[in-house]
Amino acid sequence: MKIVPFVAFLAVITALVSAPNLPENGENWPEYNGNGARNHYSPLAQINAENVSQLKVAWTYASGGADTIGHRTQMQCNPIIVDGILYGVSANTQVFALDAANGNPIWKSKVTETEGTTSRGVTYWREGQEKIIFFGAGKWLYAFDALRGKPIASFGQNGRINLKEGLERPGADEYVVANTPNVIFKNLLIVGVRVSESETALLGDIRAYDVRTGKKVWTFRTIPQMGELGADTWPANSRQNIGGANAWAGMAIDRERGIVYAPTGSAAFDFYGGNRKGDNLFANCLLALDANTGKRLWHYQLVRHDIWDRDPPAPPNLLTVMHNGPDGRPRKVDAVAQITKQGYIFVFDRVTGKPLFPIEDRKYSYDAVPGEFPAASQPIPLRPTYFARQRFVEQDLNSFVADRDSILGLIRKSRTGGPYIPIGKETTIFFPGTDGGGQWGGAAADPQGVLYIPSKEIPVYTSLVIKNQETNGGFVTGAQLYKQNCAACHGTDRRGNHDGSYPSLVNINKRLTADALHKLIPKGRGMMPPFAHLSVAERQAIVDFVFQKESDKQVVSSKGGALPYQHTGYNRWYDRNGYPISQPPWGTLTATDLNTGERLWQVPLGEYPELTAKGIPITGTDNYGGPLITASDLLFIAATRDERLRVFDKKTGKQLWQTQLPAAGYASPSTYSIAGKQYVVIACGGGKLKTKSGDKYVAFALP
Repeated sequence: MKIVPFVAFLAVITALVSAPNLPENGENWPEYNGNGARNHYSPLAQINAENVSQLKVAWTYASGGADTIGHRTQMQCNPIIVDGILYGVSANTQVFALDAANGNPIWKSKVTETEGTTSRGVTYWREGQEKIIFFGAGKWLYAFDALRGKPIASFGQNGRINLKEGLERPGADEYVVANTPNVIFKNLLIVGVRVSESETALLGDIRAYDVRTGKKVWTFRTIPQMGELGADTWPANSRQNIGGANAWAGMAIDRERGIVYAPTGSAAFDFYGGNRKGDNLFANCLLALDANTGKRLWHYQLVRHDIWDRDPPAPPNLLTVMHNGPDGRPRKVDAVAQITKQGYIFVFDRVTGKPLFPIEDRKYSYDAVPGEFPAASQPIPLRPTYFARQRFVEQDLNSFVADRDSILGLIRKSRTGGPYIPIGKETTIFFPGTDGGGQWGGAAADPQGVLYIPSKEIPVYTSLVIKNQETNGGFVTGAQLYKQNCAACHGTDRRGNHDGSYPSLVNINKRLTADALHKLIPKGRGMMPPFAHLSVAERQAIVDFVFQKESDKQVVSSKGGALPYQHTGYNRWYDRNGYPISQPPWGTLTATDLNTGERLWQVPLGEYPELTAKGIPITGTDNYGGPLITASDLLFIAATRDERLRVFDKKTGKQLWQTQLPAAGYASPSTYSIAGKQYVVIACGGGKLKTKSGDKYVAFALP
């Protein structure tokens, strides 16, 4: 690892200390996804269609920590760049600062508590000569001096605040993390968090803290207290009994108006809501809050009584479009657009919350498991045009699928064919899957009012099974504990899920000792949350089961939970050759004009070269991460499992250039300029979809 010379380091520090307010010319990429509008857009135009093929690697930085002790790491970070310094997060969840011109390191944190954190980046605040980086890891939110990497001792307790404080409720677990960058408004840090998706989840309130002291300034309760607006959409005392409804995906901010736009998650448990009868405000909402006070200005609920994990996956986009006014004449409207996992785009007037396109309240009457009470209707936007297909039936099986007859038999026995089918005891198929169409990488928007959306269309199947935990008055076995706490991700057969996002635990003894696993369970790692609510005896019972030592030894169940059902996992449906069973495209990139609601173009995103070599048209692949748009009409995106960075013409969708990365870039690229030279940088972390892990940040520029 190269060490930046002290003279160069001093020059960077001096420039930053004397720097004026951040310029608006694109030299910086100062926030998550570029700016408070979350539009992934830059006015830079040095790299264009004529010269993009000349791009070369300008520098590479190995952040450290990839694939430690046989565990797949990930990097989902969209790095920020401020006045020549790049701030990012390593594969082992440390925040770092680099000289953005050459990748030389300046400082790196030494955080020890990173449980269950896959970070998507950091938040920057400055006022005068005060410059702070905020970073979430484990249950802590840290504040570091942006220039030297030292903790800000006056913030919270010696430079950090405990995010769990204020979210507790009886019977809840310990898991909370701010893994998506927060929102800055004046001297406020507005924070949403990720919590677990089980019935033991903490509350999901949105909170604002003073940037200097860490003192809490306001709270918006996403599950209302008795007597508050929305409380009548829940059973009594829901804040004591139910968690979730958390703003995990990130938020957008209109600083001129002082409005923060927060999409909220589903209430937990995600797939059964018999204990939370009602529409469940303010879960699954797009919230517009007064950024000064946290007061609700307006909301729209995108899914009522969510029992499908259909919460909005990404921050909304703030943009300006042309729509007809009351007099029938076109006028500019400041809008907020929210993409969804279903492939919908909801578009609202940013100030009033009025929909800019028709939304139909569509009735559904599917059967549900005993004890469940699905909502009678759901809002379906009639425009803009959907960016993902909406159903999967046997006719949608791809023409070259392996094991066709057996898969057809399974499909015919499944609940499938449309949206909002409640999960049954039979296999239920989601299409798009539980983390697609749209996903956490989000959409890009340009000044012309066009939205650019990466998406995926791969069937996911699951079912609900009756819990079988209680025996002999509250005793439980290791096999039952594994089923309750681990099987949804690692599979009932311990073989992981099909795409490799959650690894197999078969032969785990080749990667971990029993003692190491016992210590890992309460701490978590990567996408695995900590299970600190389990007793020592329960953790040991799980370890014994996973290592196939004992599966029937009974221990006292400390928190078994009251819900009668659990789901059987997030199972993306691939055939035995490793290809999705649905008709391609499996991954797409779509441009939609939000002035008219019309789709402009859609192309496959990603490739299986071996299928292309057989004459099969490019299929697209599963993907994670967002796009970058520049003023030169280029769209940069990695995201795909084939480990490439691609550039498209944003007007036509034509691919102009591609290059191989050291590992898949399941993140969103950033762009910036130093001394008149434009760079594009991407975190190459891999680690999902059965691709190798990596720890490198790679920057590209013209020679």
